[in-house]
Amino acid sequence: MLRRLFKDWQTAEAPPGAIRQVGALPYAVVDGRMAFLLVTSRRSGRWIFPKGAIEPDLTPWDSAALEAYEEAGVLGEVEQEPIGSYRAAAGSGGYKLIDIDLYPLRVTQQLDSWKEKGQRLRHWVTVRESRRLLAHRDLADLVAGFHDARAEKRRA
Repeated sequence: MLRRLFKDWQTAEAPPGAIRQVGALPYAVVDGRMAFLLVTSRRSGRWIFPKGAIEPDLTPWDSAALEAYEEAGVLGEVEQEPIGSYRAAAGSGGYKLIDIDLYPLRVTQQLDSWKEKGQRLRHWVTVRESRRLLAHRDLADLVAGFHDARAEKRRA
């Protein structure tokens, strides 16, 4: 029963005025294999992708790229179309719902020093490892779908 209620909460339409954020999906292809860059959240230390508010003077995808730069210390080519979105709870008590649109960012440069280096860890993972480490199941499903679609595209 609780599992069904939780699933309904995750997939329900966002109420009017719901909080919307953007996230970056930093990835790289090395020797034909795709890897994804995770960071830890500041409060709980759980593995996530960089995410945050849409900056008033930036597009949603450029805001996602800025989050990747600040939280993970990476630069790259961000896509203008999100691969999907997921819902997360915010606040110390998880009292606010946030819908997060996820934008792929092909990493071209990883910096040794960045804004939130002392506040977060970063870790490159395979798609399989991302499923095990990511805090949100819906997010892991988005990563797997992106991975499979790109792998199929490379084979074609």
